[in-house]
Amino acid sequence: MNNELAIFEKHAIRRTYDKKTEMWFFSVVDIIQVLTQQPDYQTARKYWNKLKNRLNKEESQSVTNCHQLKLPAADGKSYLTDVANVKTILRLVQSIPSPKAEPIKLWLAKVGYERIQEIEDPVLSLERAREMWKKHGRSEKWIQQRMTGQETRNKLTDYWANHDIEEGQEYAILTNIIHQEWSDVTVSSHKSLKKLATQNLRDHMTEAELIFTALAELSTRQVAESVEAIGMAENKVAAKTGGSIARKARLELEGKTGKQIVTGENYLPPSDEKKQIDNQ
Repeated sequence: MNNELAIFEKHAIRRTYDKKTEMWFFSVVDIIQVLTQQPDYQTARKYWNKLKNRLNKEESQSVTNCHQLKLPAADGKSYLTDVANVKTILRLVQSIPSPKAEPIKLWLAKVGYERIQEIEDPVLSLERAREMWKKHGRSEKWIQQRMTGQETRNKLTDYWANHDIEEGQEYAILTNIIHQEWSDVTVSSHKSLKKLATQNLRDHMTEAELIFTALAELSTRQVAESVEAIGMAENKVAAKTGGSIARKARLELEGKTGKQIVTGENYLPPSDEKKQIDNQ
């Protein structure tokens, strides 16, 4: 499963891609939040629970076709969440009176089709990401660093995949070890520092944070390769070693410049940042 956010009119929709079925599965509550125009997640979740009960009584297949998969939450951890594919979501949309119904139908059809295109031509995925970052005001220098960092990350996860590391929780554990080693903060603490909820941490890193993250992950992979690390125990050691290499470089730079590398800077629009603070 690959987890990533999709954006509908500035609303973050959590989704995960199932390689076996080649389908996107979207968070039902996130979709309902948009349809009901409800800013509070818990209120939207209660709405979904009531709707589920009604649909069950009507013997609707829509609820039966929903699944529970782990998606990241506001606290940085992953929890079982009701999800559904595009076909089921479109049926659920019909059960909710909303002026957003038609726009979100078109959006769902679009993001589903885009994934098919990206499987056939991965370059399209990179180009869409580049365009999104440009629209959000990122500089060309930042975009290049973000893409370079992603390439480094992909090489590391490819190594893990081929050396008995399971995608999902084990990837997250190793990633957190690397991150805490180089930055002295956990991934979730770093997100909290930047006032992020479901947003991707790397999309809100400064250029320096991206560089040190990439250095830590590059070092981890090369250390793992040098000892042919297999399984969690050996790769945890490589993760700590790789992260500590980047930590030494960070401390040296901070000592020379007097500037902290890990910061609370983010790229949230001012209104969104205020909402994050209000919800804390």
